[in-house]
Amino acid sequence: MGRLTTHVLDTAQGVPAKGMGIDLFKIYGDNKEKICTLVTNEDGRCQQPLLENEQFTKGEYELVFAAGDYFRRHDYALDDPAFLDHIVIRFSIAKPQQHYHVPLLVSPYGYSTYRGS
Repeated sequence: MGRLTTHVLDTAQGVPAKGMGIDLFKIYGDNKEKICTLVTNEDGRCQQPLLENEQFTKGEYELVFAAGDYFRRHDYALDDPAFLDHIVIRFSIAKPQQHYHVPLLVSPYGYSTYRGS
């Protein structure tokens, strides 16, 4: 079976984003179900896969990164409200036997993501 992983890099400082909260949801049409809440470690990664084994199924998902909280804890000068407070990445799993890695590269005014390996 495959698995879902993520990591977060703070591109403004050039460091892993330690301590960023992440919520994972499964999408069902207009509804969504929270699967888990995790926090990144010293390397900007989660200690375990977000999904794996029989939980890792085909479908639509959403990762919500608490970027604003992270930046405020690290004394970034943010607008009020912050330009990027919660970053939502919605994606689909088509082949649950594969590894899906969804990283986030983030600064207070921009972000990018991709399907990694």
